Amino acid sequence: MKKSGAHIVKERPGRSFRFTCGPSEIPLAEELLRAQGFEFEAEPFSPLCRRAVNRPLPLGSSLAAYFGLIYIQDRSSMLPPLALAPKPGAAVLDMCASPGGKTGFLAQLAGPGGFVLANEPAPDRLETLRRNLARTCAASVVTCCYPGQRLPLDDGCFDYILCDAPCSGWGTAEKNPKALTIWREDKVAPLISLQRALLAEAARLLAPGGRLLYSTCTTNPAENEEQTRKLLGATELTLSPLAEPPGFAFLKPARADLEGVLRVDGEASKAQGFYLAAFVKPGPGATGATGRDAQGGGFSGCEPPGLDLPGADLSRLPPGLAQRFDHRLFYLPRRAYDFLPDRLKYRGCQLGAFSGNSARVHARARLLLPDYSPGCGFNAETPETLVKLISGQSLETTLDLPRPGLYFRGLRLGFLTRKGPRLLWSDR
Repeated sequence: MKKSGAHIVKERPGRSFRFTCGPSEIPLAEELLRAQGFEFEAEPFSPLCRRAVNRPLPLGSSLAAYFGLIYIQDRSSMLPPLALAPKPGAAVLDMCASPGGKTGFLAQLAGPGGFVLANEPAPDRLETLRRNLARTCAASVVTCCYPGQRLPLDDGCFDYILCDAPCSGWGTAEKNPKALTIWREDKVAPLISLQRALLAEAARLLAPGGRLLYSTCTTNPAENEEQTRKLLGATELTLSPLAEPPGFAFLKPARADLEGVLRVDGEASKAQGFYLAAFVKPGPGATGATGRDAQGGGFSGCEPPGLDLPGADLSRLPPGLAQRFDHRLFYLPRRAYDFLPDRLKYRGCQLGAFSGNSARVHARARLLLPDYSPGCGFNAETPETLVKLISGQSLETTLDLPRPGLYFRGLRLGFLTRKGPRLLWSDR
């Protein structure tokens, strides 16, 4: 069948995505997808998630993906943040964060008053994590690079912890058949040892009353139910039974003495095979980071003082600080700045860069764009115009702004570069 001059083909099963823009912008992001010929349906387990039904091109090549309005993610991979369920304003630790899909989802659930500390032990994967978070404008996430089993944090400091551990990946065998060869049953002992060490560290860092979610994308009981049973036997943590989210089919646990853990039936769910188990630590609760004041709003400080980013509305940021490091400008959520120890080396979301003493907002920092009004930027009415811009073509303009905004029917996309009477898109 034809649509808008393009051949529509079926999207492969399980090709789901999550909107990363604000709730009020989701209808416009859906409009952008439909304008390119995409058809999708709502996922039943979260109002932020959709599943592609038909597509004129790969979902990753859509304008919505290019501008970071959606994050493409297997539907099973969306479950751990939902199962952890951090409250608005919470401080959350993601122990093994790359590539960042779960991290960004956690940040959305914690909201602008909370923050996520995203740790990734591998430097190359850390860069992937940071690129994905920057593309989706996850401003309330700060990143660090430490061995997950040895984090320089105080005992009992986080009320919410996600341990999505490295695993054999048997649940991804349909799209990654090499996983079954690389991680045969007789080869997984190092992974099991690492998982156990990560869980022990998570138990140390969890605050009284806090919640820990352990997840893997494997079907191997030695990495799933056996790890759960060993953690329960070695710590004071107790199992918190998980409800089955709608839209999935589940298998019985490999151990009859574990009630409330979830084993996603990948084939029946048209998703990856996944395992989830939730734990709580005895205690009064809300004694860690989530007990701090999460109220307030607006941009509360900057270094150097009097910082000006032409075209940017800094008041759109949650409470926090903008700080210059060398030639780059980063945003640090106030909650993270106040809560994290000085010995921890971490980095916030990049807002822009400096040339001498002049600052320039990053093209992808769409969260700093004001709402569209005539004269504040270029408002594209068709996806074809946006395709021309990102392919290197320029547009004529009468705008007299150093950094005009780019919009699609009022949807904030990023910052353009103006050179005389022409507008250009530059991904930096």
